[in-house]
Amino acid sequence: MTASDRQSHWQTVYLTKGEQQVSWSQADPQPSLRLIESIAPSRDAAIIDVGGGASRLVDALLASGFHDLTVLDLSEAALASARERIGAAGDAVRWIAGDATVWQPPQAFDIWHDRAAFHFLVEEKDRTAYLERLHRGVKAGGHAVIGTFALDGPEKCSGLPVQRYDPATLSRIIGPAFELIAEEAHRHVTPWGATQSFQFSVLRRT
Repeated sequence: MTASDRQSHWQTVYLTKGEQQVSWSQADPQPSLRLIESIAPSRDAAIIDVGGGASRLVDALLASGFHDLTVLDLSEAALASARERIGAAGDAVRWIAGDATVWQPPQAFDIWHDRAAFHFLVEEKDRTAYLERLHRGVKAGGHAVIGTFALDGPEKCSGLPVQRYDPATLSRIIGPAFELIAEEAHRHVTPWGATQSFQFSVLRRT
């Protein structure tokens, strides 16, 4: 799947479906928020949410006092939805419509967060491109929080195949520049009551 194909797919999803019609919707963005708060050096931490879309994580981070926030997503419609929901407080957020396999990090961040974006990269060349940007986009001593479908999670999402992971496999793919320091299993309940198995890995940039 090309970057253009991915962008078209997700733009269509967000233009045609509401928040309660997509499986990944969360009213309370956990465990992402809790994990970010546990590793943030301060409320001045530079945080990027990769594949953030219309997620409510950025709302929660702003409410928690974080202010150096960037949201990257393929879909301009998703970002527009989040901006409209947040209102004036969202003016402080950097909103970037782009593909994480093509986009170039403008800085190194303290925290790189990704809930359910990386697992859509089923081709090695796309994973390699993403990981090159991850390595450039996290400061030494900074962290990545990456959530993917677990080994017993769904094999597809939004009609697309996914790559499932356990923390050890994910850590091995990311490479020795990042040390796995925490892991957490999570059972996500969709808006219609189905349960999906996720794993969240916290990795520190050495």
